[in-house]
Amino acid sequence: MKIIIREERPADFSVVRRLIRSAFAAEKFSDHQEHVLVERLRRTDAFIPSLALVAETGEKPIGYLLMSRVFIRSKTSRTESLALAPVAVLPEYQRQGVGTNLIQEAHKRAAASGYRSSLVLGHPDYYPRFGYQRADRFGIVFPFDVPAIYCMVAELLPGGLESLSGTVDYPAPFYEP
Repeated sequence: MKIIIREERPADFSVVRRLIRSAFAAEKFSDHQEHVLVERLRRTDAFIPSLALVAETGEKPIGYLLMSRVFIRSKTSRTESLALAPVAVLPEYQRQGVGTNLIQEAHKRAAASGYRSSLVLGHPDYYPRFGYQRADRFGIVFPFDVPAIYCMVAELLPGGLESLSGTVDYPAPFYEP
């Protein structure tokens, strides 16, 4: 299967909405509102169009990934980072490398744009293969009531995690019901 990854276009919005809903429909650890999160993020300055990616095969969208701007705040600093959320693949295309290709391409593009780190709230058996490690090892705290094993950070550029610690400051759409 040949997969092409490209930037999302406004014409994709309705297809992406359905794709995300389908991808998370059977996920038991989901509020099933990931599509709403994406729609809200698109209207904020946290949205980075070049990091909203669509995976397609034969011009059919089969996957989607969004990385949005967040900050890690400490008492003395405010450091820009990225949040990886969501990564969505249509059920019939899962476990075929679509998510892997999306994440690798997003990391490559983010690093080329100068972003130094990425955060994810995700499965501890999946994300470490992309360089994600427990965030609490770096003194990074997520503002959600979630076990620390699901809160992870990855270095996108060499030294991207040096001297980085604090609480993740997500944009408002992550907190809206």
